[in-house]
Amino acid sequence: MSYNIYHNLTINASPKEVYNAVTLPQHLDNWWTLKSSGKPELHTEYNLNFTDDYDWYCKVSKVEPHKTFHLKMTKSDDDWNPTTFGFDLEKAKNGTLLKFSHVNWPKENHHFKHSSFCWALLLNGLKNYLEKGDIIPFTERN
Repeated sequence: MSYNIYHNLTINASPKEVYNAVTLPQHLDNWWTLKSSGKPELHTEYNLNFTDDYDWYCKVSKVEPHKTFHLKMTKSDDDWNPTTFGFDLEKAKNGTLLKFSHVNWPKENHHFKHSSFCWALLLNGLKNYLEKGDIIPFTERN
């Protein structure tokens, strides 16, 4: 049995703008990572660095420009390693409907629940980044 996290939100921005914000390192570093690298191309490796202790890697497992972007974890911690997270985008009346998923968690433990809460906060930060230009310094992101 595995456990999954799902969040949907509408962002007042075009699918292209949302796609760029979830795929390009210069944007990821403004709302999620401390520093990141990678290209939105199938099987390309991404480095998601949060601290020296949380220097994680993943590979692009699904990508369609301005529509979908999924990453399969390859080097992280025991809870995240089996997981894949992704962003599916649909044009909406007021911008873009972002359908977020983080699937195949091995346990419904504290880390799973905490990560779900953190994703909700981060996705709200992504929304504010795209709609208002807000950039929260990395040290102030939880």
